[in-house]
Amino acid sequence: MTAAIPDAGSLTSETVFAHALQGEPCSVQIADQAPVRLPVQDWTRAADPADHLLLRHCAGPTLDVGCGPGRLTAELASGGHLSLGIDVVAEAVRQTRARGASALRRDVFTRVPAEGRWGTALLADGNIGIGGDPAALLRRLRDVIAPDGRIVVEVGAPGTPSGTRATRLACACATSAPFRWAWLGVDALPEVADRAGMVARAVEHYGGRWCAVLGVAP
Repeated sequence: MTAAIPDAGSLTSETVFAHALQGEPCSVQIADQAPVRLPVQDWTRAADPADHLLLRHCAGPTLDVGCGPGRLTAELASGGHLSLGIDVVAEAVRQTRARGASALRRDVFTRVPAEGRWGTALLADGNIGIGGDPAALLRRLRDVIAPDGRIVVEVGAPGTPSGTRATRLACACATSAPFRWAWLGVDALPEVADRAGMVARAVEHYGGRWCAVLGVAP
């Protein structure tokens, strides 16, 4: 007998994401839009040249927020950086540790180790969307970094629509309950950073990716 597929919304997004990290095909579903493949292969591979260019902006001890399977946390560690990955998904933390990097299962909106002393908070691979409110996330990370610290954030290319939508993850076994996720293009970054009390010190693009370095506004 074939096991019944759970009803939509019967699993959390964290559970479905864990299935994706274990190799199950997964898609992102947003109302009124065609499903989009979740690019898990981009996160489970080794760091590539574009990743190296992004990581050169990380200064001092670095907190990789939403580290996923740990590609960037591990690359920082291999380069001699003190680094820690945090993620709400236990499987992501397990895979990060399997790469030899340090990671904790932790929500960034709860207290994190070395609060207020990190040199860099890293938001790569679309993680500016965590919580569905980029300005609130950046304000939270202001408390996480040192007064002279920075936030390195990957954003969308010019023309990328910015906003928050109810989102689901869908794999073969289930579709998750909806959760809030945000998208932020580089065009909208200055206004969002300003609302968070931050300012862009640098904006660069390479390999089709856009990266900004934010500091605390004077």
